[in-house]
Amino acid sequence: MSTPLEDAMDTLIRIFHHYSGKEGDRYKLSKGELKELLTSELTDFLSGQKDSLLVDKIMKDLDSNKDNEVDFN
Repeated sequence: MSTPLEDAMDTLIRIFHHYSGKEGDRYKLSKGELKELLTSELTDFLSGQKDSLLVDKIMKDLDSNKDNEVDFN
């Protein structure tokens, strides 16, 4: 039997892979894929934001190796 945290991690990974790979590597999110994920899955979070550059800022924070993609590495 899995723990709530394990279930949450499984859900996060499944959602990540649902959006990743549409524009290239299926194990990474491009900026466009990240924007689609955020827009579709975090609608309340994004709709409450007034910063038009929020997706760019999130991408910059998550893209630790500066390859313009987000992954779990």
